[in-house]
Amino acid sequence: MEPSAIVVGAGLAGLVAAAEIADAGKKVLLLDQEPAASFGGQAWWSFGGLFLVDSPEQRRMGINDSKELAWQDWLGAAGFDKEQDEDYWGKKWAEAYVDFATYEKRNWLADMGIKFFPVVGWAERGGYLAEGHGNSVPRFHIVWGTGPGIVAPFERRVREHIKNGLIDYQPRHRVDELMIKGGRVTGVTGSLLETSDVKRGEASSRNVVSNFRCEAKAVIITSGGIGANHELIRKNWPSRLGIAPETMLTGVPAHVDGRMLAITEKAGGRIVNRDRMWHYTEGIKNWNPVWNKHGIRILPGPSSMWFDATGKRFSAPNFPGFDTLGTLETIQKTGYSYSWFILTQKIIEKEFALSGSEQNPDLTGKSIPQVLSRVRAGATAPVKAFMDKGEDFVVAETLEELVARMNKLTGENLLDFARIKQQISARDAQLDNKFSKDLQITAMRGARNYRGDRLIRVAAPHKLLDRKKGPLIAVRLHILSRKTLGGLQTDLSARVLGDTGQPVPVLYAAGEVAGFGGGGVHGYRSLEGTFLGSCLFSGRVAGRAVASEGGAESDC
Repeated sequence: MEPSAIVVGAGLAGLVAAAEIADAGKKVLLLDQEPAASFGGQAWWSFGGLFLVDSPEQRRMGINDSKELAWQDWLGAAGFDKEQDEDYWGKKWAEAYVDFATYEKRNWLADMGIKFFPVVGWAERGGYLAEGHGNSVPRFHIVWGTGPGIVAPFERRVREHIKNGLIDYQPRHRVDELMIKGGRVTGVTGSLLETSDVKRGEASSRNVVSNFRCEAKAVIITSGGIGANHELIRKNWPSRLGIAPETMLTGVPAHVDGRMLAITEKAGGRIVNRDRMWHYTEGIKNWNPVWNKHGIRILPGPSSMWFDATGKRFSAPNFPGFDTLGTLETIQKTGYSYSWFILTQKIIEKEFALSGSEQNPDLTGKSIPQVLSRVRAGATAPVKAFMDKGEDFVVAETLEELVARMNKLTGENLLDFARIKQQISARDAQLDNKFSKDLQITAMRGARNYRGDRLIRVAAPHKLLDRKKGPLIAVRLHILSRKTLGGLQTDLSARVLGDTGQPVPVLYAAGEVAGFGGGGVHGYRSLEGTFLGSCLFSGRVAGRAVASEGGAESDC
């Protein structure tokens, strides 16, 4: 029996699709340009957060959630405004995904052995009206084992099928073209890259040793987005977010280059919502980088004061963890691509987490004793390492000393001590009562009404200039490239559509290359925990759609 489908990309969506096809007893050719060390792609590096609705974890934490509330939040975040064209299928995918996240997703994963950290996180809190952007309730479920934990069951399924001969996995096979005959995709051609022994995430050689040609009656594109291709990011940068950053950190390995988007477009696929993207504003330079310009995102609690590069405090709702793209727009319109947090030791030890599996060894390693250590005094070991070794952290006993060191770090002398002191003192004065007109303080107090935030995520409100809560800490924050929200337009069977709206025969797409479904399941904004989940969902849809087709033979 010969292969029934080619899957291009061995990231999470590709693994899910390949496993689903092989589970149906059909053979799959799984191609990836990277070495075998990078099996699982971007997902392996992730924090492992998943968007779930009305879960047992939520209910145990006293959270009342529902599909109706989640759908209201999704629409408020997405802002679909091209529903007869570019958003038509994205919105349909969004509705299907919210259903999946409510009714089936958790049990499907649990059946494969995936478990969740009991405290549900509250990401993208919004800060607008009820129908605006943001999660009304905490929905960010951290997989026990983080990114490697979510990859593991699908890797296991794929490797079982590799052993039984149903999946042929070929790393270092870079697809350069989709073959077309009679209006149908008949396979792929590409370059066989030289063997590389680089470690996971490190840049691999692009030296070509030969060419290959593989034919099939079904091809699934699961090659990821453009997050490491700064040139393409700037080309597609939306004017609504201000001017594209002159410099950015990179939140994904170099192989996330967006090549397959143009290749698939050349074969007749339609790309929609090119200017929709998701980049973080709390990036810090990795003191121990794996790839070029490697940045790590701070997952902040709501208490740090946020200032632009000139020392002006951001206005509501540009608070840490509330509206990623709203704050990105605000930062870029200042004319500078960096900003500052100012906080205390008490805040950093309770509120700072770092995104990424490698930055959370306790959760990644499934160590309960290490996880319990998070409630003790002091920052976590990874955060402390950045404080000691990271170039973006400044620590001082007094505010005057802190501001002087902040100016020295940038060399621009944009910060005026008196102006910063005035703003911090004004904020601190709002803590003299249990009520306040400062909306950030109101938000901090409101967050602590949620048991999970009070226990491990949000520090007790206090004055930043209280020496007992110190030392003072400043963190320079960079723009961190990450996700592509637009992509190949697909119908609800994950079939790639052409410019006329008709499917390109036997061509499918899943994951980030398809805008996580439909060419833009998120619309303009994400509610977080929805990137991995959409890769799982769209990969499953694509795999099952191909598996349901007749036994098409192929040859490589």
